[in-house]
Amino acid sequence: MAAAAEIGGFTAAALSPAAHPAPAAAAAPPQPRRAVAAQSLRTTATETLTADLAGTTNGAVHAQMNSEATSEITSQAVISRRKTKIVCTIGPSTNTREMIWKLAETGMNVARLNMSHGDHQSHQKVIDLVKEYNAQNTDGNVIAIMLDTKGPEVRSGDVPEPIMLKEGQEFNFTIKRGVSTEDTVSVNYDDFINDVEVGDILLVDGGMMSLAVKSKAADTVKCEVVDGGELKSRRHLNVRGKSATLPSITEKDWEDIKFGVENGVDFYAVSFVKDAKVIHELKDYLKGANADIHVIPKIESADSIPNLQSIIAASDGAMVARGDLGAELPIEDVPLLQAEIVQTCRSMEKPVIVATNMLESMIDHPTPTRAEVSDIAIAVREGADAIMLSGETAHGKYPLKAVKVMHTVALRTESSLYNPTTSPSLVASAQGLQNEEFSPSQLSKMFGSHATMMANTLRTPIIVFTQTGSMAVLLSHYRPSSTLFAFTNEERVKQRLALYQGVIPIHMQFSDDSEETFSRAISSLLKAQYVKKGDYVTLVQSGVTSIWREESTHHIQVRKVQV
Repeated sequence: MAAAAEIGGFTAAALSPAAHPAPAAAAAPPQPRRAVAAQSLRTTATETLTADLAGTTNGAVHAQMNSEATSEITSQAVISRRKTKIVCTIGPSTNTREMIWKLAETGMNVARLNMSHGDHQSHQKVIDLVKEYNAQNTDGNVIAIMLDTKGPEVRSGDVPEPIMLKEGQEFNFTIKRGVSTEDTVSVNYDDFINDVEVGDILLVDGGMMSLAVKSKAADTVKCEVVDGGELKSRRHLNVRGKSATLPSITEKDWEDIKFGVENGVDFYAVSFVKDAKVIHELKDYLKGANADIHVIPKIESADSIPNLQSIIAASDGAMVARGDLGAELPIEDVPLLQAEIVQTCRSMEKPVIVATNMLESMIDHPTPTRAEVSDIAIAVREGADAIMLSGETAHGKYPLKAVKVMHTVALRTESSLYNPTTSPSLVASAQGLQNEEFSPSQLSKMFGSHATMMANTLRTPIIVFTQTGSMAVLLSHYRPSSTLFAFTNEERVKQRLALYQGVIPIHMQFSDDSEETFSRAISSLLKAQYVKKGDYVTLVQSGVTSIWREESTHHIQVRKVQV
């Protein structure tokens, strides 16, 4: 393998692995055939860039450019843009055209449909509004749609008025339908009797109330109230340390999933996933329906933790659903599990969402608690791709303020994380060259790493052209310090990339001529004021799918924006 270098970029051409001659200079890429919006930097006597790939001991590219060559580039102002994405749950407070537009302008990146509430008609309205917004905004402000399944929730029955539970009081749950007295209510799950044991702790609404199981009869579980409160209709029930034996995808969920296929949603968030089998089952169904929808399991049950690796490996990401996770497992374990889930997703290059109670107080109050602000910052520092609002935007009093707080805290936290002098860790060593182990995927990873290192050093945004989204996802994984503009000619890819950290996806038809496409891309960024004349950008041509290049050739270039 050899690498050639020129000012403004380097091109690596893969040679036969059977021979490893000294690095030879590859031909410089041809000059544009027409005036374009961005032109390559020119080599001068004082501007030199050298790259040596095969001769290093750790696979790193040694790029050296003297201060005169880099002063113009590194003085370029880098506009701060939030990288961590925001997922907003749409509900009665935000399901109008006006509010969805305002949420998008304030910072929403993903609209979440909670299928535990509402019906298909109300969710259809939201889907249509989000699609209308996307059709009118083509400058990179993309809103993806996530359908969150209800899952096998165990809930108490309807009560005509709230029942006040007091500490030490005896209280019963029965599988008989329609029971509601001062000391007994129904549950919606026939196997509830079999799932609980004497000594178990029942949690109501994730722990807002708790009861200890004292005895069981044929159709009734007798309890003693440990922590009292007001029991309202259809409250969620958990057993500490246990998961219900219900299937992860219920009949209602399948109807909702079909609804999502018909409407072309971008993601499914699947509730109470216990193992990888349910993910494979859903993906097989989607493949049969020819539906390009990504599957995000919600890690929220005790049974999911031992199977965490296999669940995420089978999926397209994960959500840390801390509410039920903290109900089924000791609450003190939740921060540790959150960090583990985020790290597992990062290691597999898959997006991860941290959810539940992030700004819970802002459902009723215009400002957050300081602990909630710290919670957002911790999720950002851990490397979450997205953070989520639930009741805050679904039925809260201050949905726009909640999004603004989340945006501001994430942006401020990110500003403390990115150090342009810190290079991303490389994914392959030079030893791989000698052992003939490089696959196209490994080569793409290495170039993604080097492109990020170059963009960080020069403080330039990155532009990538992608048909599958894979290279944009890979670059996002390396967390470049500047914005990543992902141009794609596939609408579905554009929608999906809205979830990934640091990515601004833009839909654009590609020309057969690369320079013409580059020109139109730069023009669109100028029009949207993402860049300005005189700025520099790092342009990456790599990835498993070849566009305008030989399959064995990968390009990284630095270009100056011209009008």
